Formats: sequence, C-alpha cells, structure tokens
Amino acid sequence: MELDFGPAVRDFRDEVRDWLADHLVGEFAEHRGVGGPTDGAAWEVRLAWDRELSAGGWLGVGWPEEYGGRGLGLLEEIVFEYEYARVNAPYRATVNALDLLGPMLLKMGSEAQKKRFLPPILAVEELWGQGFSEPGAGSDLASVRTRAERDGDEWVVSGQKVWTSFGIHADWVYVLTRTDPQSARHKGLSMLLVPTDQPGVEIRPIRNLAGQDEFAEIFLSDARTGADMVVGEVGQGWRTAMATLGIERGTTLLPQQLTFEREAEALIDLARERGALDDPMLRRRIVDAWISVRIMRTTNLRTIAELTAGRTPGAQSTTAKLYASTRHQQLGQLATELAGPAGQIVGKDYALDRRQRSFLLALAETIYGGSSEIQRNIIGEQVLGLPKEPRP
Repeated sequence: MELDFGPAVRDFRDEVRDWLADHLVGEFAEHRGVGGPTDGAAWEVRLAWDRELSAGGWLGVGWPEEYGGRGLGLLEEIVFEYEYARVNAPYRATVNALDLLGPMLLKMGSEAQKKRFLPPILAVEELWGQGFSEPGAGSDLASVRTRAERDGDEWVVSGQKVWTSFGIHADWVYVLTRTDPQSARHKGLSMLLVPTDQPGVEIRPIRNLAGQDEFAEIFLSDARTGADMVVGEVGQGWRTAMATLGIERGTTLLPQQLTFEREAEALIDLARERGALDDPMLRRRIVDAWISVRIMRTTNLRTIAELTAGRTPGAQSTTAKLYASTRHQQLGQLATELAGPAGQIVGKDYALDRRQRSFLLALAETIYGGSSEIQRNIIGEQVLGLPKEPRP
C-alpha cells in the first residue's frame, strides 16, 4: 500500500522515512511488527524502541512544543503513523499514554496536569494504564461501581478494574469512578489519575489465549490521589471517557489495517504454496478476504479525510471498527485452515508463530474498544434511527 498525502508534507514524509531507515536496525529490525493492542511480546525491546523514538523527537509529533512535542499538524501525525506502519516498526509500548491519555489531557486536562504528565510521557519516563472496564461493566461502561470519596485534599478510591492493557507495567492509571454515590448510569462519574505505587493498589496479570500477560486486573482498596487529579469536571467523567474513546476511533485503525493487508498477502502466498487456489470455494474465500482489507483501507481514508477537514468522523468510525474486527477474525480463521495440521502445532513452551498468535489475539478484537454488540446498537439507534434496545 502506497499513499501520497500531497506536496505540503512530502519533505516531512521523507524526513520520517530517512530516520526510520537509519534507526530501525539491529535488534529493532529483528522485531519488526512485534506487539499489538493485546500483544505484550518483546516488551523490553519495544520500550527501548520508544526511547529511541523519543530521542529522535518522534513521540507526540502533534503535541504542543511547550509539553515536549513538535507542534505539527494533524496531517503530519497521520503521515508519521502511516510511514511507521508501512515499515512494520514495533508496536509502541507507550501506546496507552500516547494515543489515549495524552490527547485526553490536551483536550480536557488542566494546565497543571499537562505540565506535570505530558513531558514524562514523551520522555518514556512514566507508563500508563486505562481503568475503565469492570467485572460488571465492560461493554456497558455506564455501570461502573468503582467509587471515589473526597477526603480533604485527596480522593479515596475503592473498586476493581479489569482488562487493563499493559497494566502490570503502569506507573499511573486513569480511572473512571463514581464520585456521587446517589447517581446512576452516566451521571455522577469522574475521571481520576491514580498512582499505582502505593499500598492501596494491587495489580494482577491475566494470561490470554496466546500465553501472554499484557492484560491485568487492578484492585483499588482506599487508594489515594490528589484532589487536583480530576480530568475535566467532577461529575462529568462520562463526557471525558467518551472523548477518550473517540480519540481511539480516530487514526489508530490505520496501522492495524496495514497489518491486516500484510496478513492477507501472506494468506495468498500460503494458498499458492498449498495449491488451494485450485479449489473454487477456497479461492472465493481468499478473494473475499483480499476485498475486505481494501474496504478497510477505503473506510480509513474516509475517516482521515474528515479529520483533516476538521470534522468529527461520522458513522464510518463505528462501522469501521465493527467491520475490521469481524473480518480480521475471519481472515485468521481462513489462514489457520490453509495451514492445515501445522497451524495447530505449537513450539516449545507453547511458542506460537506469527499466524497463530494473530489468530488467537484477534478473538478479542470484537470485545475491546467497544464490543460488536454495542457497535451494532450504536449503528441501529444513531445511524439508522431504529428504536433503542429495551433495558431491564
């Protein structure tokens, strides 16, 4: 896939390409494409790569210079993400802070919060986890029960969070809490920034199907944080959370989509090796997989066009997530079938090859970032104007 974003950013594009060519070498080059939203592989290598990016000024390309960024525009951010994905660089270990928390603070944080937290993020000095989902509030985020009570100049936080990506590495977590005990659903919530290095915080890893522990559950037992650690207004945490999830729907699908295209090309190569293209039914499924990644590309380009025009992405940001997650699972299923018995054999100590790991990790894609059921409800109610789903 090759895209030209126009003459205005060609010099910047060339700068990105030259830097990546010079620095994505050695151990970093050996780990091209390693990691992902649910893949904690080669963590130390990826962390070292993030520090290399930081030293080169490539983290926070669009963040203001006063906080350590380069102060460039959205188009430059998109060009960087595209070129980064094009060379299949390692998945950034600091993605939670770079793609979610940082933009949330830039949009809704206080000046003191921006000065305190943004520079250490870009310097890869502090790592962050997201404390949204709970055992009884995953897709239905408005049902959170983690509570926070004001005690003088501090908040006291108690509750449980789960499915925190890379939570075992987090120095801080941004936590959606209920600060009004009399409230229900979307009201009375607040977004708090909570340090993990304290007696009231316990983080336990969760092993996934691929044998990795990038997920974690977090137990908060009278954990404390400063009264000034509320992002946005007290009681308006739902608005803050939705802004964060909106950021997640922005340009973050572009690197994934390029990965899916590589997997589709590898699928075609595998089919040729196995002689599967002679089977008309398999050939049809392979062509369908190839078409699906091209549809993802078109939808992502529409989203990018709206973002660069200063508009909030429309329905395609929701449909893109739903489509990409379900079709990627089908792509992985087909690749596993084509691999035959070899696709079911693992290495020593449950070592998985790239195809097996992708297939297993893709099973979570229809859950995280908004489950497919929730996406269909949003499309039905907000796009098609269908009646809302009855609530118990």
